[in-house]
Amino acid sequence: MLNATWLNTFTTLCDVGHFTRTAELLGMTQPGVSQHVHKLASQVGKPLISKDGKSFTLTPAGETVLAIGLARRQQERELQDAIQADDPNVGNISIGCSGSFAMWLYPHLLDRMHHAPDLVLNVTAAPHTSIVSSVLSGEFDLGIVAEPINHPRLDAIELTREELCLVVPRSLKGQKLDLHLLNKLGFVAHPDGYGYADDLFSLNFPKDYKGADSLRVRTFVNQIGQIPIPVAQGLGYTILPKSGVDAFAGKQDLAIIQLPTQRYHDLWVISRKGRSEIARIAALSDFIIQTAKALR
Repeated sequence: MLNATWLNTFTTLCDVGHFTRTAELLGMTQPGVSQHVHKLASQVGKPLISKDGKSFTLTPAGETVLAIGLARRQQERELQDAIQADDPNVGNISIGCSGSFAMWLYPHLLDRMHHAPDLVLNVTAAPHTSIVSSVLSGEFDLGIVAEPINHPRLDAIELTREELCLVVPRSLKGQKLDLHLLNKLGFVAHPDGYGYADDLFSLNFPKDYKGADSLRVRTFVNQIGQIPIPVAQGLGYTILPKSGVDAFAGKQDLAIIQLPTQRYHDLWVISRKGRSEIARIAALSDFIIQTAKALR
């Protein structure tokens, strides 16, 4: 039997990725964390991590032990769910969604928390594939994805249609822009931006658009909350879902250009079969569905 305390310390370390922060999170000293990892390795009979300065990587034995730690956490969580009163305003809920939707949704969730003091909400921005796998594994109770999911272990409810927006500085509001003028202004690129450009521009500039590689990039940023800032300052244009525009504090300095052909993404709320019947998860799913109507 693996020592439960040592296993929890090791699993937390793998989750946090840093000895000092793990110690702070668990109310321990850094040497204490190292001692737990060393004792667990001794119990297993093989090293669990390989250190490289202040960072570390897992050995094959460490990966196996981590899988056990995560499985044990999930079992404990399911046990808590089974014995906890099924109250829609009590308990923990984890949500995974895109960065732009997380920015838009989070303030609404805070309002929900004001009315449910015993409800603990964890929101994680993640890519589509990670959201699906995390809902299946039980890491996320709810996921919000941009395409319908057909999986025997998942429930999926259509959430809303979200417009994909061409976002420019406010000074260009109402102007008719073509690819030449947009390239002159410059693209504020981001990890999803190139795919968004292919999606939106191929519909509206089929003769002139040669693919995202042909765009003149003015700057690149991978922090969702930072993407609209250079646009607001007149330094370029970008393409974002409407939630990313609405969540920006300085959106009065932005303008959305209506192209001849609008592009929408259908958003879906997914959950693992069985968990969607838990009162707090069902109530929050319904809350998100009602709140998201504002994006239409």
